[in-house]
Amino acid sequence: MKIKIISLIFALTLIFVMNLYASDIIPGKPQNKPIALVGGTIHTITNGTIENGIVLFDKGKIVAVGKDVNIPKDAEVIDIKGKHVYPGLINAFTTIGLVEIGAVRATRDVTEVGLVNPNVRAEVAFNPDSEHPPVTRANGITLALVVPTGDLIAGQSALMMLDGWTWEDMTLKAPVGLHIYWPRMVQAQGFGFMFARQSPEEMKKETEKRLQLIRETFQKARAYKKAKEAETQKGVPYHDTDLKYEAMIPVLEGKVPVFVHANSAKEILSAIQWAESEGVKIVIVGGADSWKVADVLKSKNIPVILTNIHRLPSGRDSDYDEPFTVAYKLYKAGVKFCIGGEGGYYNERNLPYQAGTCAAFGLPREEALKAITIYPAEILGVADKVGSIEPGKDATLIVTTGDPLEIPTQVIYEFIQGRKVDLSNRQTKLYEKYVEKYRRLGLLK
Repeated sequence: MKIKIISLIFALTLIFVMNLYASDIIPGKPQNKPIALVGGTIHTITNGTIENGIVLFDKGKIVAVGKDVNIPKDAEVIDIKGKHVYPGLINAFTTIGLVEIGAVRATRDVTEVGLVNPNVRAEVAFNPDSEHPPVTRANGITLALVVPTGDLIAGQSALMMLDGWTWEDMTLKAPVGLHIYWPRMVQAQGFGFMFARQSPEEMKKETEKRLQLIRETFQKARAYKKAKEAETQKGVPYHDTDLKYEAMIPVLEGKVPVFVHANSAKEILSAIQWAESEGVKIVIVGGADSWKVADVLKSKNIPVILTNIHRLPSGRDSDYDEPFTVAYKLYKAGVKFCIGGEGGYYNERNLPYQAGTCAAFGLPREEALKAITIYPAEILGVADKVGSIEPGKDATLIVTTGDPLEIPTQVIYEFIQGRKVDLSNRQTKLYEKYVEKYRRLGLLK
């Protein structure tokens, strides 16, 4: 009885907390007639820039792009003269929707208990009523790869559209990848060991223990796959379904890549060697030192999702601008890459400014734009749907006052699969509230 009462109290508390912090922004209505954006500068990303152009879309799909486009009589025509049209920006690494308030445990659903959780699905845990997506999409980010976190095999990510009623209708693609947080490869010496809870030798043993657990998990998954496939043969006994190993079958079949979170060159090389031994496709996430092994990444065609650009250098002797130049170095080396977020949930609106910083430190501006549009779309396997402005793709677009990589630029219209998205959010409402306060005090006209 006591357990039932405690469970009831917990459930009621959770409902109260979620309602207290639930967003009241109403999702956009499905597109019910053609819409034409007329007179703006269209940045197609893949096919150049069109001045004074037209983008026509209907039923959530782009129908035509160019200067001479036949606009249906029943279309809604939006004059965007002097404005710019870009494909919706894509954040390739975030926990948005999985955490509401970091200090409130009941609102954190980002990490599962245990080291091996390949069956965890990020889209199921995604909170469609979170306050964070409206803030994030107001700065042009329309899609986000929502990633589970953990200490080893964390689970499977999902590419979510940042507008909708439920996680089902917000999911663009799932699963996108199986995420493994590669064990830290301990150096013999280094800054910080005076604060470490374990000696370098103990940490090295722990690293090898976790590497062995990864190998054993994949070995067992292969044995499970083989056993399940053999069930169709006469005389072979039935095997109970194991959700953990069942979730790994698409990975073993090459249908789903492994996203390996690794930063040091040693970790990246270790992950590559492991992937080759297992015969699985990988994507490096983080990649702070990826430029040091760019030749290997290039030769093996392994993409990199660079994260947390606005950080400190990785080493005591590193150049101050090292985090800002990694993108340029990968670009020069011919490595496929994109720029992801900080892996958090409340500052993800800053994604275009991370790309802008890379542009300020060598990366060509066109490449910086591609790094948050078409490149993540290619790496995440959705380039046939999003990432550029082309007929046949989703009408996931933003209309801006200028370059989205520049802080003063404002997003004035946003569409996700043709739905016009409400750009108001908790921050804009607070802004309007205090503008009115100071207007009443006579401090503003």
